[in-house]
Amino acid sequence: MRYMKPSNLFHELLKSNTLASSRLLGLDVGDMYVGLAVSDTTNKVASPLAVLVRKKTNIDLMAKDLQSLVSELSLGGFVFGYPFDRLKISRDAVQVKVFIDDLCRTGELKDVNYTFRDECFTSKNVELLLQTLKFHPTQSKTMLDKFAAVGILQVTKDVTLSLQLS
Repeated sequence: MRYMKPSNLFHELLKSNTLASSRLLGLDVGDMYVGLAVSDTTNKVASPLAVLVRKKTNIDLMAKDLQSLVSELSLGGFVFGYPFDRLKISRDAVQVKVFIDDLCRTGELKDVNYTFRDECFTSKNVELLLQTLKFHPTQSKTMLDKFAAVGILQVTKDVTLSLQLS
């Protein structure tokens, strides 16, 4: 996997004329789960996709699943939610970096570009919406992770649209 600044990732997609046919995968990395969301082919709408169970022992399986998604969905890159805090490095930020390092070590995703988007309040916003729906706690957690990933991609969508217009 190769890190790119958000604007560089989108410029690469624009240069290669694949923006209209390449989707982005949003990832919300947590302690136990990784929420996934996918953009549509125009990168204007994000939809919840799935939740992967995160364990040290299944990183190879997760990498293979993600590689399958790259092929099946014509993914042009990954967008990881990252808690930006200029004053300190949080435990959650370290967790995202460790997850990416673990994925890189598998060698499965070597051709995939990725970037980070600020995930501030994505989970909190979804949590507030889900509170009133009274789901079972397990169901609520998986929905929270998927829709937090949607929030990460929706922020990315705004960047993509502004680059397309310029």
